[in-house]
Amino acid sequence: MENHIKISVIAPVFNEKENLISFTDSVKKTMNDLGQEWELIIIDDGSTDGSADLIKELSMHPRVRSLILSKNYGQTTAIQAGFDNALGKFFVTLDSDLQNDPKDIPALLQKLIDENLDLVVGWRKDRKDNYFLRNFPSMIANRLIANITGVKLHDYGCSLKAYRAEVLKEVRLYGEMHRFIPAWMATKIPPSKISEMIVSHHPRVAGVSKYGISRTFRVFVDLISVFFFMRFFSRPGHFFGLIGLMLSAIGSIILIYLVSLKFIYGLDIGDRPLLIAGTLLVVVGIQLISLGVIGEILSRTYFASSKEKSYFVRWDSHDEK
Repeated sequence: MENHIKISVIAPVFNEKENLISFTDSVKKTMNDLGQEWELIIIDDGSTDGSADLIKELSMHPRVRSLILSKNYGQTTAIQAGFDNALGKFFVTLDSDLQNDPKDIPALLQKLIDENLDLVVGWRKDRKDNYFLRNFPSMIANRLIANITGVKLHDYGCSLKAYRAEVLKEVRLYGEMHRFIPAWMATKIPPSKISEMIVSHHPRVAGVSKYGISRTFRVFVDLISVFFFMRFFSRPGHFFGLIGLMLSAIGSIILIYLVSLKFIYGLDIGDRPLLIAGTLLVVVGIQLISLGVIGEILSRTYFASSKEKSYFVRWDSHDEK
């Protein structure tokens, strides 16, 4: 079966025992009706409510595979574990809390294939969550992410996504970066290969939500990292060097101005705050330029010593010969 699996459905789990049976049954029915070879990979991310034991039972089904992580690593790590072990040509991710509807999977895959896309993201247009605690902060975060990354999507946080596996395997996820998967993929492919589709969203009927307002603030911190990696990962010297040059230039202008006051007009500049400001700007600017040079060395060392490439080859004529 392994050599013929076309679709891998990947679902991270953390304390969702009350939803797991209904979720698994729904995925099975949807995928069986689709008529393609498939697998369901359920990743338990250190659950404490007995979800792991239930997942082991569910994996008795020939198409269901369970991965039990040793502790709670976080949703990003759980998803990456699923990607690393999936065998399909296409991947689908979704939450196991039944707020995402497995019935949307065929439509997502159809759009991915028909429009020759690499990623289709679900858009929970009619979202069934608390407006002030979840929806409104999410709306602000989505707009900010779209403007900074250049990948225009309405709902970065929707877990229901369909991917072309060959492209996704070029991306590694760390920390809390699962919500930025479209942005990470945009470092390897043009944004035109990423699209979205309106999907169903249901209110939670069992279990407790793992999301809170605090996660919204973490998004803004993560966004800084995403911006840097998207624009300057392979050329950090441009990022730090440009800022360093600007600060050094401003500091130098200030110092030149003060020197002219001292030697042309004979004014005392020793007690002027501008002297401290100008000196500090020049010193900080030089440090940032030096940091940029060190970053360039580390970047080149990283690419030389790892399997990570700064590019992605989609098609090679040699493979056709």
